[in-house]
Amino acid sequence: MAARQPVTQEVTAWRPRVPGVTEVFHAHFTEYAYPMHVHDAWTLLIVDDGAVRYDLERHEHGTPGDTVSLLPPHVPHNGSPATADGFRKRVVYLDGTLLGEDLIGAAVDGPDLRDPLLRRRVGQLHSALARPGDELEAESRLTLIGERLRGLLRPRLASERPERPPGPALARSLRELLDERVADGLALEEAARLLHAHPAHLVRAFSGAYGIAPHQYLMSRRVGRARRLLLDGVPPGETAAATGFYDQAHLTRHFRKLVGVPPGRYRDSAGPSASASTRSLT
Repeated sequence: MAARQPVTQEVTAWRPRVPGVTEVFHAHFTEYAYPMHVHDAWTLLIVDDGAVRYDLERHEHGTPGDTVSLLPPHVPHNGSPATADGFRKRVVYLDGTLLGEDLIGAAVDGPDLRDPLLRRRVGQLHSALARPGDELEAESRLTLIGERLRGLLRPRLASERPERPPGPALARSLRELLDERVADGLALEEAARLLHAHPAHLVRAFSGAYGIAPHQYLMSRRVGRARRLLLDGVPPGETAAATGFYDQAHLTRHFRKLVGVPPGRYRDSAGPSASASTRSLT
């Protein structure tokens, strides 16, 4: 019987000085599976080896090597290897300056874009982002990528299906409350009192609208903030306190669950170049 392949978890993450980019994340996982979670930024993803399968708004998708995947903010998704050897991916997280909220529906309908020019440009962007001093090149390449993405997504708004009705008002109101209190937190009873709704009804409305429970959404937002602080060099203990976790162990448990590695190793992985600073976390 063949020997079992070792479990691999390699990550490199950093925050470049490029407007619009909140984080760059390179990873190689063989068995790790992301649970359902959300980001507060657009996720622009390419896979260099293997493939990823994921669910987005209750529909299954995949990322073969010639695909660029664009996952919109605040929409729950997961992710796991689609091949025995796992996957190697490169991700750029983008704030809302490059892509507007009007494109979220089109991205949900078709997040996997098979466009050779876009795929090549995203690869070139990652090369530029890995070279300190080439920020202007990265900005230029990102501008072209944004233009290409908008050109691919906007035709769907009119042609693919009628405009989506707005989400349930109660679920949206709860999400806004959670967004306002990411670090401070929000008790369900308080949310029910503020929104004049029964707590159970709040949970059902939110989960039905977004496909994720309110506490999972809040933890995803906290982990997202923690990632940025860690890449700025803030120690895990201080990061835990600043992002609403009870203590460092609480942060570590949720961070490992959503990112695949503990916060200390994630912080230590930060560097300007994946080829120079990627660390094996086996």
